[in-house]
Amino acid sequence: MKFIETCKNIWKIEDLRNRLLTTALFVLIYRFGSFVVLPGIDPTALTALKGQTAGGLMALLDMFSGGAFSNASIFALGIMPYISASIVIQLLSIAVPYFQKMQKEGESGRQKMNQITRYLTVAILLFQGPSYLVNLSVQMAQAGQPLAIGFNWFTISSTILLTAGSMFVMWLGERITDRGVGNGISFIILIGIIARLPGALVQEFSSRLNDAGGGLIVFLLEIVILLLVFAFAIMLVQGTRRIPVQYAKRIQGNKQYGGVRQYIPLKVNAANVMPIIFAQAIMFIPIAIVGFRASESNAFVQAFMDNNGFWYNFVFALLIIAFTYFYTAIIINPVQMAENLKLNNGFIPGVKPGKKTAEYIDTIMSRITLPGSILLAIIAILPAFARLFGVSMGFAQFFGGTSLLIMVGVILDTLQQIESHLLMRHYDGFFESGMRIKGRSGAMAY
Repeated sequence: MKFIETCKNIWKIEDLRNRLLTTALFVLIYRFGSFVVLPGIDPTALTALKGQTAGGLMALLDMFSGGAFSNASIFALGIMPYISASIVIQLLSIAVPYFQKMQKEGESGRQKMNQITRYLTVAILLFQGPSYLVNLSVQMAQAGQPLAIGFNWFTISSTILLTAGSMFVMWLGERITDRGVGNGISFIILIGIIARLPGALVQEFSSRLNDAGGGLIVFLLEIVILLLVFAFAIMLVQGTRRIPVQYAKRIQGNKQYGGVRQYIPLKVNAANVMPIIFAQAIMFIPIAIVGFRASESNAFVQAFMDNNGFWYNFVFALLIIAFTYFYTAIIINPVQMAENLKLNNGFIPGVKPGKKTAEYIDTIMSRITLPGSILLAIIAILPAFARLFGVSMGFAQFFGGTSLLIMVGVILDTLQQIESHLLMRHYDGFFESGMRIKGRSGAMAY
């Protein structure tokens, strides 16, 4: 079989083999840490916390942490504080001249911004850590084992451990980017999501099996719909609009160059899954404000903590559309593309080189980004519709939403990188010649 032959070829490439093994090692460390409970916490008293994270926005937060949140693990706060800090720094790089200057300094400026992002992440964690412990104390009190929360050694030490745990997860993500398969932070989130898939699948199957009147047929229908949504998400991630480019003929000595017609592929969804991740991080802000406890907050905050409610999904969809335009503007630079075409004696037929070409590319990008962002938002809110049709909370998260889109984007990108290694060494990829996996080229990767 071709797949088995491809796996053998992967194992033959030493660099690729080492990267995959390194990634597997870091993933095992991350999964092991998700079950390391904070000192002083009785794991048997976490039933109320697990019940709290069984539904709503808390379930999604627990999914992103790979179950560490409900396990009261040292990794409980997960990677989302780092992503929240990244959002702030990205926005500052547009609005504040100091960060704009830093962004133009190349590699040194990028390193400075990364360092500031880490400092801001620590500040967010020092705020969220005590908030998490307060909620944990309330939940454990229901099991008859309340925690002594206050300015004491337990609170200080646990906050330090939670902060260090999240920073260690961030470090693991960076190591996966440098020494593994790449896109480390996104890969960490992917692992947390995949870890919940088998349990959600078994739970849904069991509940449908116990239903009278064709429960098994309904379950099979759900699987078919899930696969269709998955295929649609792949099409959205890989969809492109091609712009024809003609290269002028030029003669150097006895050789002739140019005179060929090529295409510039512009992705319908150039920002890929990053708008989803960033929008989701914004939607987690109410949890951080009210200290993970919606019961004592007002109705306004509760509305934005119900991921099946209208206002949550409406605002979530708007944020996705806005972040799609924001990231597309960062990733795609029409002026630079027009300059590169001009320097290489290329032009778009019927369009003047230079400024007119940049305006033309910008117009095309605006036209394809709007439907792409709307389709992305629709897929993101599909789990709410799945819940309306009786799909269990855990399984509904895979009917689109953040979970499915992150899975599609990161898996395709990982496969594309593996295939690139294979093609560089003249091995066949995962598909027959001419059918290549399109990754997230151009998208920001963590």
